[in-house]
Amino acid sequence: MKRWQADLTLGFVALIWGSTFVIVQNALDDVTPMTFVAWRFALAAILLASLFRRRVRGVTRAELRAGALIGGWLAGGYVFQTIGLQTTTTAKAGFITGLSVVIVPLLATVLLRRPPGRGPALGILVATVGLGFLSLERDLSMATGDLWVLACALMFALHIVSVAHFAPHHDTIRLTTVQIATVALLAGGAAFAFETPRVDLPTPTWGAIAFTGLVATALVFSLQVYAQRFTTPTHTALLFSLEPVFAAFFGWWWANEVLGAKELLGCGLILAGMVVAELGDGHAPEPSTDRRGTPAQTSEVCETSEVL
Repeated sequence: MKRWQADLTLGFVALIWGSTFVIVQNALDDVTPMTFVAWRFALAAILLASLFRRRVRGVTRAELRAGALIGGWLAGGYVFQTIGLQTTTTAKAGFITGLSVVIVPLLATVLLRRPPGRGPALGILVATVGLGFLSLERDLSMATGDLWVLACALMFALHIVSVAHFAPHHDTIRLTTVQIATVALLAGGAAFAFETPRVDLPTPTWGAIAFTGLVATALVFSLQVYAQRFTTPTHTALLFSLEPVFAAFFGWWWANEVLGAKELLGCGLILAGMVVAELGDGHAPEPSTDRRGTPAQTSEVCETSEVL
């Protein structure tokens, strides 16, 4: 996959995720947060295991360990985000989730020893200021829902860095299936522990579960795991900063949410930060390699796209 193809793929992922904020928020009127996450990821895991049953049967212990770790971060992110969406707006939740654009380079520097260049560093600074304008109240405090989503941003940052570390060395479909199944198991256990899971949900709620499970989970996580082989974790996080922009758009379009001048300024600064980072990141990433030092296989994305 070429760099521009990876960028386009990750941008599509951000678009789909941005559309889910208002969908999930509306669904939470009829279902509890962890139950929703459990149903969503269980449906996605069943789909992937059914479509790629031959490849899934060949899962290795290393892929189980890597997928379980990645899935653990992902589970925390989605549970925290879903809880936060009960007491904050879709636009604010989307932009606070975008804080991962700040956290990822720090984690990549410490854990992967891959520091960002000057352009991405400047873009991160601008985006951070924008997030402050968007989410902070006049007294510099944050609502309870915002804090939950802030915790979600940390989990998603750990997820991006983990995918960057493990994806080049493992099969895309098997790694994706294991991480999604891990989220389903963890969220399901939490739902039984803290909630009362239900099956008799309204049709629109099942529609939301189906869309987020099949499209926003099974499809886009397969694409993310594959596309991240051809870019850096910092670059991925910057592209994912488009997610809150799409969230704000869909919140305005579907839920009639209104952003004030301060929030719009924050949105603009975040977009500016991403542009600065992209323009300043003139070097191409090193090609991903497997454990033997050979280029990662490029046929898997075609298989994934054709089936999904």
